[in-house]
Amino acid sequence: MEKAKISAYQLFVLMVLFEHGTALLIPLAVEAKQDAWLAILLGTIGGFVLFLVYYGLYQYYPDILPTEYVQKLTGKVFGRLLAFFFLIYFMYIATRDLRDFGEMLVTVAYLDTPLFIVNALLMLVIIYTVRKGIEVLVRTGELFFIIVYLLAITGFILIVASGVVDFTNLKPVLEEGISSIVKITFTQTLYFPFGEIVVFAMILPYVNQSKKVKATGLFAMGLSGINIAIITALNISVLGVDLVSRSQFPLLSTIQTIRVAEFLERLDVYFMLASIICGFFKISVYFYAAVIGIADLFNVKESSQLVYPLGIVILFLSITISSNFSEHIQEGSQIVPFLVHLPLQVVIPLLLLVIAFFKNRKNR
Repeated sequence: MEKAKISAYQLFVLMVLFEHGTALLIPLAVEAKQDAWLAILLGTIGGFVLFLVYYGLYQYYPDILPTEYVQKLTGKVFGRLLAFFFLIYFMYIATRDLRDFGEMLVTVAYLDTPLFIVNALLMLVIIYTVRKGIEVLVRTGELFFIIVYLLAITGFILIVASGVVDFTNLKPVLEEGISSIVKITFTQTLYFPFGEIVVFAMILPYVNQSKKVKATGLFAMGLSGINIAIITALNISVLGVDLVSRSQFPLLSTIQTIRVAEFLERLDVYFMLASIICGFFKISVYFYAAVIGIADLFNVKESSQLVYPLGIVILFLSITISSNFSEHIQEGSQIVPFLVHLPLQVVIPLLLLVIAFFKNRKNR
């Protein structure tokens, strides 16, 4: 475990940037149509519950990484195997996220550039940052957090000033009833992006203000959920349900509608900057968790030695993980939530918390 400490505010910044990550790219809960924003808010509430599960485990073992306390709870052999599955999961999601942002850049900005080159350049920056440690990552996050919110506020004002917002696109509310919203919540928004906060179980032991972790985490998730719900509602208001469901990058399409004073338009740079910044931190957090976890699990003294080889693995996997972007999205929406997210975000952490409760009660 790296000898470093971060503050509660830095944890908050990192969590907010992480949660926005790929949520800014792809359309969320489109099956809920104009009620997609409601499914996201319900997913946020479910995310609160999941975070409290991870926080409960952190309370029992505040000074060690999950890779270590999993072995204490389930035995050394099975615990090491379980911890290894989680580390593979972190690398897999980092790979998927890198592919997401590489595809976005190739589609929107660098049309003639090979996907490998775009991914490699982004991964080089991530490798450099992660090698410097968690403190450098969170300090960088503090700087870019302000930039992202300035972009978000000015972008929102420009969209409203353009007069393209039509709130009638959000009606009727609950057209198909609350049951369809709940179904989409438990099949989509609970796991992505809110359940992905499970990776912060690897970050919590570094926080130097343990009493503030619970409030900080819940506030960060609540703010992120509200922001993502607003963005989704804005996309639907501007584009309509049909166009949002057919668009690869709905927020980009929304920003492209900005026309102010007959000269202020084509502000794609707002989308590019905000998405790349948030994507950088999301991939970095997953990558950092995988690096320190593997170092702890296999007793590697210097975790920085693992950064380059693991970074290269993620880079090459991001190219080979699927043959095209459509296949990549289909896998992420139909297979990953149930076979990957559900057991590793919900089932296993809940079981670990139950075991920790009975083990520690017996010890007392």
